[in-house]
Amino acid sequence: MARDWSRRLQRAWLTRGPLALVLWPLSLLFGAVVRVRRALYASGRLPVENVGVPVIIVGNLIVGGAGKTPTVIAIVQMLQRRGFTPGVVSRGYGRRDDSVQAVDDDTPAAQAGDEPLLIRRRTKAPVAVGRDRVATAEFLLSVDPEIDVIVCDDGLQHHRLGRTLQVLVFDERGVGNGWLLPAGPLREPLPKRTPPHSLVLYNAKRRTTRLKGDLAARSLAGIALLNDWRRGAAPSLAALAVMQREAHPPILAAAGMAQPQRFFAMLRDRGLSIEKCPLPDHHDFKTLPWPADTPDVLVTEKDAVKLDPARVGSTRVWVATLDFTLPASFEAALLAHLPPSARRGTR
Repeated sequence: MARDWSRRLQRAWLTRGPLALVLWPLSLLFGAVVRVRRALYASGRLPVENVGVPVIIVGNLIVGGAGKTPTVIAIVQMLQRRGFTPGVVSRGYGRRDDSVQAVDDDTPAAQAGDEPLLIRRRTKAPVAVGRDRVATAEFLLSVDPEIDVIVCDDGLQHHRLGRTLQVLVFDERGVGNGWLLPAGPLREPLPKRTPPHSLVLYNAKRRTTRLKGDLAARSLAGIALLNDWRRGAAPSLAALAVMQREAHPPILAAAGMAQPQRFFAMLRDRGLSIEKCPLPDHHDFKTLPWPADTPDVLVTEKDAVKLDPARVGSTRVWVATLDFTLPASFEAALLAHLPPSARRGTR
C-alpha cells in the first residue's frame, strides 16, 4: 500500500494535476519554513561551522535518486588521481541509528547504509556516517588526519556544515512540476541562476533546468559475478557477452533504487532482453525478490552490497557496474574552487 502511494505521488510530481493541486497549500507552508531557515543561517543567527578542510557538498534539489552517489564516487576518484586524500561523510539512509560510525568494506549495510558502503568499496576512501554532518566530518578528520578534503554525500540542506563548493545534480526529471514538497518534488526552490560557489551537473543527455551546467556520461562498464565483485574483481564487458550467450533470455534484472527504469534502459541499450523487477529504493533484501530456481539475475551495485552470496543458492547473480564520467570542464571548475594549500602536507 505504502509503495503504491509512493509511486502515485512521484507520478503526481511530474505534472500539476489534481493530486498536486490538493497538496499545493502545504507546499506554501513548506516553502516558508525553508526560507526562514535559510535566512537564519545567512544572518548568522544559526551558526555555520567549518571543519578546517575544504568541503564539497553533493546533493540534489529534487527528491529521489538524481545520481548523487555515482557523482560522489566520480569526484572522489578524480581527487585521488589529482593527489588529494578525500574523505566522505554521509547520513547513511536506512541505518538503525543516527550515531557517528566509520564505514569499512565489511560493515553491514544495515549499520552503514547501502550508498556509503558502496562508496567505500568503490573508492577505498575513508567514509563515516552520522545524522550530524559536522560531527561526522570532525570524527572522520580525527581518526584520519591525512584527509585534506571532505566530500559530503547529500547534505545540501544541512546548512550548518560550512562548504567550499556545492554540486547540484539533476537527472532527466529536471524539477518535475516545479513545486515544493509535498505538491512537487523540490526540497527547495530552483534558483534563477547558479548560486555562488556552486556547480551544476546533469546526469542526463541534455540540460533539464534553466541552470547552466555540464553533462555527465554514464554507461555500463561491465558485469561480474557477485562473489567476484565482492572480492574486488573488475567489471567485464566480455563477461556480459558470456552471460548473454549462456543465459536463457529474458534475464531477470532487479533494481532497488529511486529510478529503476534508468538501470533497465542501460541494460536494454547493451542489447539485453530483460524481465524487469523494480524494487523500493534501499530495498533490504531480507528475502530474495525472485524465485529460488531463477538461473541468472542482474543487480545494481547498490543492491549488491546487501546481498550475501551464501543466500542466493544456485542463482548466478551478476553485478552491473556503472561507468560515470565527469566532463573535463567540470573537473577543472571543481579544482579551481579548492585552494592550492588544500593538498595533504601543505595545509
